[in-house]
Amino acid sequence: MTSMERKSDISTFEDGPVPRYEAVKQFIRSRIESGEWPAHHRIPSENDIVADLGVSRMTANRALRELATEGAITRVQGVGSFVAPHKGSTALLEVRNIADEIRERGHRHSSRIDLLEEISANPDIAGALGLATGARVFHSIIVHAENGMPIQLEDRFVNPVICPGYLQQDFVSTTPNAYLTLVAPITRTEQVVEAVLPQPWECKLLSIGRNEPCLMIRRRTWSENRNVTVARLIYPGTRYRLEGVSS
Repeated sequence: MTSMERKSDISTFEDGPVPRYEAVKQFIRSRIESGEWPAHHRIPSENDIVADLGVSRMTANRALRELATEGAITRVQGVGSFVAPHKGSTALLEVRNIADEIRERGHRHSSRIDLLEEISANPDIAGALGLATGARVFHSIIVHAENGMPIQLEDRFVNPVICPGYLQQDFVSTTPNAYLTLVAPITRTEQVVEAVLPQPWECKLLSIGRNEPCLMIRRRTWSENRNVTVARLIYPGTRYRLEGVSS
């Protein structure tokens, strides 16, 4: 904000019928909606808002917090607040490649591999994959980003009997979805959608706050009568939405 901006807007923040935090929100939204602050533009910090608009830190914090909850901005711990891009979406009942979804929106997909290993299946994972407890399974954790912004954490377990080459794939240049549907075409899907608060390690990978609500899809897929994979897909609620159409 410049001193000129402050002079032209300062009357908005004087005591009146609109609470000050709402006036701050309107001030920020007006610049976003006009295009003056485009997607990914860095929002003034709480200190800047306090100094330039003459409001309290509590007021500035509430305004930014509510704008983040409403999906207008994204707050990244230790970095700052940014204008949120238009929310990506995915069809609720489809099993799609997230890289394709992102590219169809004209954006850039990238991924970061956090974990890629072979482990012994605990009872829950073994049961989900139709294997014996202690059987070897492949485990991957990958963060998918849209224009550099994390939008999905993919925590996946794979049946190695069906996909023995899983650990050898380059999941920076392709995705687990693309590889698995090629090796074991999907014939059946089971999906459960929940609203969740992320675990601390998930917050860190997604660059979100501890209280950021998320959408979680629990997904199991089969190829013919064989269970191929079970996955948890975590989406920050302010960055993504699920869509469904019935007929």
